[in-house]
Amino acid sequence: MQRDRLGRVGIWTFAFDGQPADRVREAAAEIEELGYGTIWFGEAFGRDTVGQAWLVLGATRRIVAAAGIANIAFRDPIAMRTAERTLGEAFPDRYLLGLGGHRAGEAGSLDGYAMPALGRAVPTMRAYLDAMDAVPSHAPEAASEPRRVLAALGPKMLKLAGERTWGAHTYFVPVEHTARARQSMGPDALLAVEQAVVLDTDIDRAREIARAHVAGYVTMAEHQRASLRRLGFDEDDMTGGPGGAPADRLVDAIVAYGDVETIRDRVRRQQDAGADHVCVQVLTDDPTALPRAQWRELAPALLSTPLHPTQPMQFVPSSAVEALTW
Repeated sequence: MQRDRLGRVGIWTFAFDGQPADRVREAAAEIEELGYGTIWFGEAFGRDTVGQAWLVLGATRRIVAAAGIANIAFRDPIAMRTAERTLGEAFPDRYLLGLGGHRAGEAGSLDGYAMPALGRAVPTMRAYLDAMDAVPSHAPEAASEPRRVLAALGPKMLKLAGERTWGAHTYFVPVEHTARARQSMGPDALLAVEQAVVLDTDIDRAREIARAHVAGYVTMAEHQRASLRRLGFDEDDMTGGPGGAPADRLVDAIVAYGDVETIRDRVRRQQDAGADHVCVQVLTDDPTALPRAQWRELAPALLSTPLHPTQPMQFVPSSAVEALTW
């Protein structure tokens, strides 16, 4: 898979988890038709990442399906490697595996379910990659091996991502983190950055949606708090807002909210800071709903004109490129 196969801009969503399969297929086909290059999906308890990938890839013709991320606490390396091979064979150059998982000391719970601690993050991930690479294969030889990226925030995991995989998928990060990640990994590693956005010109309402999103991660994920501290955010930023919620400084750094041009500007800033690909996560007041209207409204602004001075992205609906060989 070549880097430009991802496109400069994609869609990131958790909303597929709560939708029936037919609606996932329908939404995936529309995202492709709009011209986005990649569909990223998380993994919680709605649908497993492998099944989600089959739904997305089976309903589309060219778009890349990216696990953002497949949780290594949910399956052993043999299961992950064999699934990766099968998806890569069935959909050549259209599946990107992102790997991540709970960090040391974060056993806790996810949606009330007790999650195991995996040990120290970098050694655990290195061992998992080693185990995946050691799995023998009796499957037909694929035209090309699927690509992998790592969920990475800190310098050690970014280094591992650059050394052992295609690169990093960063999540819940301001532009400053993107610049540091690019510097840390060098010019060759892929850097795919998630950017949360709220498309709403009622700024007070948009900020509260953004604040609720930021509060969830600050509350439940110590590795996210540690990442923010490395970037210069402190306890006041994380809990100094209304009712102990995150303060505006942190909310504004993590989430772009407002009109289309405001969101377009943030995507451009992430690219100028070093992102090869930006996957936009649209937030609404109902996180279980598919924000299809917002995906449609954003597409012309994000895809029809160059967003980066040296790597323009041209918006071409998939219906116009059926004759091309991908």
